[in-house]
Amino acid sequence: MTAVDAPALLDYDDVLAKYEPVLGMEVHVELGTNTKMFCPCPTEFGAEPNTQVCPVCLGLPGSLPVVNEAAVESAIRIGLALNCSITPWGRFARKNYFYPDQPKNYQISQYDEPIATDGYLDVVLDDGTTWRVEIERAHMEEDTGKSLHVGGATGRIHGASHSLLDYNRAGVPLVEIVTKTISGAGARAPEVARAYVTALRDLLKSLNVSDVRMDQGSMRCDSNVSLMPIGATELGTRTETKNVNSLKSVEVAVRYEMRRQAAVLESGGVVIQETRHFQEADGTTSPGRRKETAEDYRYFPEPDLEPVAPSAEWIEELRGTLPELPWVRRARIQAEWGVSDEVMRDLVNAGALDLVIATTEAGASAEAARSWWVSYLAQQANTRGVELTALPITPAQVAQVVALIDSGKLNNKVARQVVDHVLDGEGDPEQVVANHPELVVERDDTKLKAAVDEALAANPDIADKIRGGKVAAAGKIVGDVMKATRGQADPARVKELVIEACS
Repeated sequence: MTAVDAPALLDYDDVLAKYEPVLGMEVHVELGTNTKMFCPCPTEFGAEPNTQVCPVCLGLPGSLPVVNEAAVESAIRIGLALNCSITPWGRFARKNYFYPDQPKNYQISQYDEPIATDGYLDVVLDDGTTWRVEIERAHMEEDTGKSLHVGGATGRIHGASHSLLDYNRAGVPLVEIVTKTISGAGARAPEVARAYVTALRDLLKSLNVSDVRMDQGSMRCDSNVSLMPIGATELGTRTETKNVNSLKSVEVAVRYEMRRQAAVLESGGVVIQETRHFQEADGTTSPGRRKETAEDYRYFPEPDLEPVAPSAEWIEELRGTLPELPWVRRARIQAEWGVSDEVMRDLVNAGALDLVIATTEAGASAEAARSWWVSYLAQQANTRGVELTALPITPAQVAQVVALIDSGKLNNKVARQVVDHVLDGEGDPEQVVANHPELVVERDDTKLKAAVDEALAANPDIADKIRGGKVAAAGKIVGDVMKATRGQADPARVKELVIEACS
């Protein structure tokens, strides 16, 4: 029996009882250069289709490419940050294949002479343990255009009535980072895959070479998965799940493909070497095309480009520009803040660490900054269906809110209302307070005492308990006063007045 897909998935524990998962991760990173890899066309995301093109990136006869020096610089810095060796002399190659989104009929890439080789990236798993992922290579190439398949139910070419092509992305600089075989992870293989892509994204962001927006395609992950029977020495047939566009989906795609392949093998079938598409809606993969080999691409040296030969002096100069690496920075900040590993992992997983750091740099305490970003603002991001970083409030504005609380002008309750107004586009917190004086904390003790007396008169039994020494009973009176003042009172001051009134 030969089958591409089995009728059901194998239970994950059963997969691990019989097979060893083997992974290989390929991550494509669009570099944040102003112009394309081999021509002066702009690279701005979201421009009108086919408005950022020229004869070079369209592959028109007579056009000649010129290498983008800034892209080479970024590629070298990526290689150095990944602990790679930088190739002192290397040529570009033509990778020959035809799809409509590749207008030249070939892609300019690097083949046997990549810019960086033999590195590693140490990644931290959920329980704090470290896993070393070895890097095979990082090479430069140009991106393809984008296809929009119209008329089908899935947005794929199958079933579509026609396709539209946008060549704005064709020629945008890419660095493809390819790992060596990742084996021995067992049940944690999906977690290792996610942790690797997460760490790589953090590293690339710290280098400022890309915005690493997976949702916009500036960072795209292809996960290669195969299964090897436990005790065997020969690798199984791999599949490549293309363009997984979120960190969580990387983990989901690897786990699904492990279960699917195991079901194929257990049913007597064989796994087909092919590309597969990840379906975000249900976390499954579906067949794409049969996977080519290097021979299919007919690589040969690109005749229109000079070799790339960075000098040792330039490489060392670029090494000196590397920033404090994310995990080193996190360890330093964790020590400065005196927080646990768990708290730091929560901040990183929530995407809040950089926001908290920026908020403290703007003047807020670390504790207050953490509280705002991982509680109320995280809730608002979830409600609005956006990433925390996409909320329309800056760390400096959050620091302003904290300062207004510290000064006594706001309490925590009305401060949330101020934040809501900021999120609604009403300006900075101080401007919101100026426009909404009803949000300012009531500081007039005469008014507060009157509200306290009224609340005590309405609750004589509670007043008697407080007079009898049950101070905790004051909470009911404080709550009534806060309601009466529409949250504008300072709860601590109200409690003091309640105790004074009952003494």
